[in-house]
Amino acid sequence: MEYLDFEKPIEELMTQLNKAKELGGEGVDVKQAISDLENKLKDTRKSIYSNLSPWQKVQLSRHPQRPYTLDYIENIADNFIELHGDRTVKDDKAMIGGWAEMDGKSFMFIGQQKGKNTKMRQYRNFGMPNPEGYRKALRLMKMAEKFGKPVVTFIDTPGAFPGLEAEERGQGEAIARNLIEMIQLKVPMICIIIGEGASGGALGIGIGDKVLMLENTWYSVISPESCSSILWRSWDYKEQAANALKLTADDMKKNKLIDGIIKEPEGGAHTFPEEIFKTVKKEIIKQTKALEKKSAEECIVERIEKFGQMGEVKE
Repeated sequence: MEYLDFEKPIEELMTQLNKAKELGGEGVDVKQAISDLENKLKDTRKSIYSNLSPWQKVQLSRHPQRPYTLDYIENIADNFIELHGDRTVKDDKAMIGGWAEMDGKSFMFIGQQKGKNTKMRQYRNFGMPNPEGYRKALRLMKMAEKFGKPVVTFIDTPGAFPGLEAEERGQGEAIARNLIEMIQLKVPMICIIIGEGASGGALGIGIGDKVLMLENTWYSVISPESCSSILWRSWDYKEQAANALKLTADDMKKNKLIDGIIKEPEGGAHTFPEEIFKTVKKEIIKQTKALEKKSAEECIVERIEKFGQMGEVKE
């Protein structure tokens, strides 16, 4: 397990706990010591994770051991069949999607995928889709609409790929097209931010009937580092930028930019992945059942009204 700077007290306690358990395996009576360490560990986790700053939540959202899109799909659904290609350019490895079953019902799952090591990060382009990734996502959404199946998107990206070739192939148009089509999609659409939700890269698969955020994630038009570099010409002010951007799940809910927050176990999703898988699955099933009681027309009107009320427009 890797630990962030503010998690060092937890790392020290885990080291002590593991040593105590090793002694216990050698026949030494350390039951009381183990019990005391476990209680202290629980209290320390509660103290740390209940008082996280916006920047610390940004760090947690990027934790290398945090579950990614494929981890969620493989652990909450069965019989996943990945679909490839946008039928125009190529298959974008940073955007994955396909059919899977959950509780006997078919879903279309779509999401950005990061890599767990250097080789896979390069293969997945660090979770930054090109235009063909967004066009593939739209193709799969329209396929789900054709068969009347709900769509679930997992958002986790530092942004759409900003390369010259991406702009040449129409990055902005691809994202804009997705926004138009998602707002009119005739099937239930649930969007869940599981890590980083940066800029149009996140919004490109983020227009849904329900937009939810995991507790230790962020959602913003710009990352704290980029904001700091623009305002202060340096990345040194990223913590101040994180505070000013109001990018946490609590801030987003307060400003009515999302519909709900999915609570993570104390210790974060990376520490207890099995728990967050169960929680996310339960939330998807609950939200889908509620949305299926509404007609397609009702969902579209509510979607338009919800996103239309965000921000201010002056003519």
